[in-house]
Amino acid sequence: MKIVRNYSDPELLNAIRDKSTINNAIRFIYQSYFDTISSFITNNSGSRQDAEDIFQEVVLTFSEIVKKDKFRGESSIKTFFVALARNTWLNELKKRGRSQLRDVVFEKGRDEAEPDVTQQIAEMETRKELMGLLEQLGEGCKKILVMFYYEELSVKEMLEHLPYENEQVVRNKKYKCLQQLTELIKENPAVIKNFNFKNKR
Repeated sequence: MKIVRNYSDPELLNAIRDKSTINNAIRFIYQSYFDTISSFITNNSGSRQDAEDIFQEVVLTFSEIVKKDKFRGESSIKTFFVALARNTWLNELKKRGRSQLRDVVFEKGRDEAEPDVTQQIAEMETRKELMGLLEQLGEGCKKILVMFYYEELSVKEMLEHLPYENEQVVRNKKYKCLQQLTELIKENPAVIKNFNFKNKR
């Protein structure tokens, strides 16, 4: 990409404000600042595509700041632009970190919840008592848990009898049903008493 011309900071601000010159201004910004921003992002858990995406986002943000006369000129445009890109990328990393943490917590909760519920199910004296609880969860959960615990079907086999897209959806649904059963057991002591749980030690 050939740079049409170099811009001083005041000229670049004017070029961004003018619809007829904004494209040339953005080309100048890209060629002048992109390598610095790309290097920062790729050296901080990002990819080239991440750098492209963040750069485009920051171009739009910076253009809006300039058009609304909110750029105060307390630093050079390059310093401001690069700082804006750095902050945008760091915020993106925080979002991704929170998302990954939610996934870890979800998987950890899944690992802990299933054995807990399985043990409680095993402690019920009769299948009739368990069926009484499952009825309260609704037909969907009842069907899934009956196939899993009573019929001892694998998730793959269960998928053949359920209207779900793949095995992962079945696993997720089963996990949610187990969560509901856990809450039912924990929040309704009268239910536990009525269904005669054994207190094994």
